[in-house]
Amino acid sequence: MQYQSLEEETDMKLLEERIQRDGIVREGNVLKVDSFINHQMDIPLFREMAKEWKRLFAGKPVNKVLTIEASGIGIAAVVASEFNVPVVFAKKSMSINLDYDNYETKIQSFTHKKIYNVIVSKKFLTAEDHVLIIDDFLANGCALMGLLDLAKEAGATVEGIGIAVEKGFQQGGELIRSKGIQLESLAIVESMNSETGEIKFREQPHQN
Repeated sequence: MQYQSLEEETDMKLLEERIQRDGIVREGNVLKVDSFINHQMDIPLFREMAKEWKRLFAGKPVNKVLTIEASGIGIAAVVASEFNVPVVFAKKSMSINLDYDNYETKIQSFTHKKIYNVIVSKKFLTAEDHVLIIDDFLANGCALMGLLDLAKEAGATVEGIGIAVEKGFQQGGELIRSKGIQLESLAIVESMNSETGEIKFREQPHQN
């Protein structure tokens, strides 16, 4: 597969086209995009995604990007660079070099079928922070709900959420939008078929 530069392109339909071309549908509503998003990472694509989120969240006083390890970190780092702010990622395990003064919550992973105790140091998430939450996937919303819990514990203001790929046929998007939070998913999968490999996307206002 050829690594593709997108520097001349800005239309986020390109993300849908890339998913159509390189995404793989597996049984159990699994969409593999590991060749360009969450194993091998296409940084020129990430830059274009970051520019789109910068446009969609223009005027928001974002001073920090928040994500969760591990697959969201690459995208979040590029987004933080676009906004010229730090990125903080919630850790899924305690380590000896992590302080014990932390915010904690529990998150159930759709992909890994396990529950994680997720941690953010109180030094890096405070009531003064205006955060933009970034992640690669939104399915049932458990990870995002956990990050929202951490932000609430810290007293931080969530200015919005940016998602690369949302599974529109699962409950996560509706759950988050019902809270009145600005959620901007760059590609929303309406349906997918593991037998045919067909992927259908939802039309979105910001794509017109």
